[in-house]
Amino acid sequence: MAEFKSVAKVGAIKEGEGKSFSVDGKLVAVYLKDGEYHAINDACPHMGASLAAGYLEDHNVICPWHAWRFCVKDGLWVDNPKSNIRTPSYPVRVEGDFIQVQMPD
Repeated sequence: MAEFKSVAKVGAIKEGEGKSFSVDGKLVAVYLKDGEYHAINDACPHMGASLAAGYLEDHNVICPWHAWRFCVKDGLWVDNPKSNIRTPSYPVRVEGDFIQVQMPD
């Protein structure tokens, strides 16, 4: 089973924002929304922009390059959910003072 990896201390991400972290060689965007942490692949599947640099609106991040919107809970492209285009999402937990992300094996 894949292990959870510490990416930051609690408090390192402001409410309503995201930050990018390297986890097992992949860039992961971690967001804090309504007191809960969510993690998705940091690279937009459209053109590769950093989704952590995007604007968070509700539970959707808006890509800073072309305004594609992705749900930070499950990575679904919300502009066309029937397309089933999504960016990978990852489980997140808080263990002690650390935010941890679980990457697939």
